[in-house]
Amino acid sequence: MANETNNDITGALGNLANAYTSLVKQSLEIITTGVKDTLKVIEPLGKSALDVVGSATNTLGQAVQNVTSAIAPKK
Repeated sequence: MANETNNDITGALGNLANAYTSLVKQSLEIITTGVKDTLKVIEPLGKSALDVVGSATNTLGQAVQNVTSAIAPKK
């Protein structure tokens, strides 16, 4: 009878360890998937933002050149 109790406790501890391992593994998979999906969303947004900043900089540069040309004395 004592042997059966030891087997039950050993089995319960084994099941508990398996459940814990499974929960940790699933949690890590969820976090990894979340990070990957977030990066998939952020990457195009960052690229678009850089394109907008580049275009705005070029437009501003052209505007400064046009103003400078208009103000500069004609020869």
